[in-house]
Amino acid sequence: MIRLALLLFLLPSLAHAQDLGQMAEGLGQNSVMLLVMLNALSLAPGLAIMVTCFPFIVIVLSILRQSLGLQQSPPNLLIVSLAMFLTWFIMDPVLREAWEIAGLPLSQGSIGFDEAFRRGIVPFRAFMEARTNPGTLQSMAEIAPAGAADAESLSVLIPSFMLSEIQRAFEIGFLLALPFLIIDLVVAAVLMSMGMMMVPPVVVSLPFKLAFFVVVDGWTMIAGALVRSYS
Repeated sequence: MIRLALLLFLLPSLAHAQDLGQMAEGLGQNSVMLLVMLNALSLAPGLAIMVTCFPFIVIVLSILRQSLGLQQSPPNLLIVSLAMFLTWFIMDPVLREAWEIAGLPLSQGSIGFDEAFRRGIVPFRAFMEARTNPGTLQSMAEIAPAGAADAESLSVLIPSFMLSEIQRAFEIGFLLALPFLIIDLVVAAVLMSMGMMMVPPVVVSLPFKLAFFVVVDGWTMIAGALVRSYS
């Protein structure tokens, strides 16, 4: 009788301990999933930027700042912010289409995350394919590992798109730097002819470059050209 009483007394405690163990196991699994989701969210902005026109715009603006001879003006934060808003302006049709075919059904619960990703990447894929250099795409497909050599694979398309955008950005940056290089050369030649060899040409040419850039309304002109290049 005593043993039976002890067993009946311990049964609720054992059941409670088992529930606590299952609860702890569930919390451990949820913690791992939460950690994975947080890491994925921290990487999501960087991954999303790579399939837009942001790299192209920020490189062009950075080269423009260097060509003007300004090291910290505009500051990096302002250049990145301007590039982000221009990216939003250019990518608005793509973002709207992705939201209509993937984001909205996912928020309504009619499709799962995997299906939403497959649908949502379609507008971005079309955008990248229209801007990717075919030669770069073919080269990346040739050097891709086995199983990823398909030119339509995202693992091939995304780096090909990024390389094409970087190449195009440097080409435009070269054209932007030429007028300011000519100003630097003219100022250096004038200073040499006047015997003012100890005066840094950059110090003298900077006001002329700024005046030239302001007169032609350079920021508006370049922003408009960048936007029109994606139309």
